[in-house]
Amino acid sequence: MGEFTVNETQFLLNGQPMQLLSGAMHYFRIVPEYWRDRLLKLKACGFDAVETYVPWNLHEPRPGEYRFDGGLDLVRYVELAAEVGLHAIVRPGPYICSEWDFGGLPAWLLADPGMRLRCCHPAYLAAVDRYFDELIPRLTHLQITSGGPIIAMQVENEYGYYGNDHEYLQHVEQKLREHRVDVLLFTSDGLADSSFQGGTLPHLLKTGNFGSNPENAFQQIRKYQPEGPLVCMEFWNGWFDTWGGEHHQRDPREVAALLDDMLGRGASVNFYMFHGGTTFGFMNGANRYDKYTPTINPSYDFGATLDEAGDPTPQYHAVREVVAKYRPLPDMPVPDPSPKRAYGTVALTEYAPLFSSLPDISHEVRSVTPQSMEMLGQHYGFILYRTQLTGPRQEEPLELYECRDRALVYVDGEYRGLLERDNKETTVRLGFDAGSFQLDILVENQGHVNFGPHMITDRKGISDSAQLGGQSLFHWSIFPLPLDDLSDLRFSPLGEWQGPAFYRGAFSVDEPVDTFLTLPGWTKGNAFLNGFNLGRYWKIGPLRTMYVPAPLLRRGENELVVFELHGLEQPEACFIDHLEL
Repeated sequence: MGEFTVNETQFLLNGQPMQLLSGAMHYFRIVPEYWRDRLLKLKACGFDAVETYVPWNLHEPRPGEYRFDGGLDLVRYVELAAEVGLHAIVRPGPYICSEWDFGGLPAWLLADPGMRLRCCHPAYLAAVDRYFDELIPRLTHLQITSGGPIIAMQVENEYGYYGNDHEYLQHVEQKLREHRVDVLLFTSDGLADSSFQGGTLPHLLKTGNFGSNPENAFQQIRKYQPEGPLVCMEFWNGWFDTWGGEHHQRDPREVAALLDDMLGRGASVNFYMFHGGTTFGFMNGANRYDKYTPTINPSYDFGATLDEAGDPTPQYHAVREVVAKYRPLPDMPVPDPSPKRAYGTVALTEYAPLFSSLPDISHEVRSVTPQSMEMLGQHYGFILYRTQLTGPRQEEPLELYECRDRALVYVDGEYRGLLERDNKETTVRLGFDAGSFQLDILVENQGHVNFGPHMITDRKGISDSAQLGGQSLFHWSIFPLPLDDLSDLRFSPLGEWQGPAFYRGAFSVDEPVDTFLTLPGWTKGNAFLNGFNLGRYWKIGPLRTMYVPAPLLRRGENELVVFELHGLEQPEACFIDHLEL
């Protein structure tokens, strides 16, 4: 048994002063076979603890359906931390941000048209309570007060950026206490006055999130918390990337100097991120300020201390030198980079066009008006809207109201245009001769907004109407396309089709080793390895590769399926031995 507490100036571990140094590494962004490796690398850098968020939307993918197995075995991850000699800080949310889809909230909340988020709205609180009833009891025996590694838990996350409902914060705290959480509780917020006023509770430890100017940051914390340890709960040692933007990378010397400054002031620091890892599948989030900007995935490299493949970066070595000034480093070697292999070119020799494959991977839903994904029980991926039109009809604008996020328009299978969220082009012009025509609108969910007030309105697909020349179009066949199971696709030898299609190829592996998938000449889509959704690719960058951890490969034959939305130069993929950002 033990205790982790605070006094007027610092943390106390079992009564002894402790300057805490921790690093964020999310178990859900690391294949479980590599958890121990990443934790050991954190330990070798001289850190005391690992910090992790807990994503509600992965653990409760549908209401009342809970998952805590495999890569979601949070208990095993925390136990491994203890085994390698690390403490743990758990941030259970329910909201986590983290550039994760919907900030970790489950998108099925949006199936309720009256839902309100992160406040005392009864339906939201009821959902939070059910989730915490499943999650928190799994962790209580792992608290330091019960002999485990968990020394602290967070109440909500950066709540002051979002709202000022203190009764809601009290409710979250009360649920934790009801489930016998008796370790230190804290809040973390940005440095604005409004954040500290709206996002904290008087009796909880207040921490700040920032990436520069520690002196001003700690002065602001002291303004609202005159006593207690100074804590940078999120030291932004890197930053995330968005599609079409530049890759972020901080100068390691700058990061080291800032850490030296904070440690020299006696402050405690948590790196966000020590190891960013990988956001597989469709789980990236997005921001919505002046425009909608989805975060890249699968890479969540973050320019962090360990890169996406878990290898030490120049920042790792610079940080370790600073840490050595303040404490003895553990007697363990600095880890070498892990082996990588270039498996070469893979020919994709078969394909399955999307439109003819709908009976194999979807089901038809009939509706008078378009419905959003969430209203149909779908949360990620794509959705196809189909209706019949008649002619003759002069060329008129097709407008999609409340369409999120990216719509491809087809008439009788022929591509007619693209409508992207927040793009200045808001219509596709369509005209017809006499006869009957099939209109298909394929909409991609590029990631639910994960921060700020636009979260509550971010239903995906078409949630209002489609109009042609101002006339509302009714009676739709809707095909949900979560792409969570492609095993029933029927492939045939490649043909001339250039519309959305699945392309398949096989390659052999004698020894599985980490590698990186690259798709030169392809435009936009998703890649699936042995049925596992690696994530998205898009020629606009900055991401050029997809990290493939060795555990996703098989000895012998492997299957690669690529879902391409537009077109490609050559039906080939390549596995190389390095990350390209």
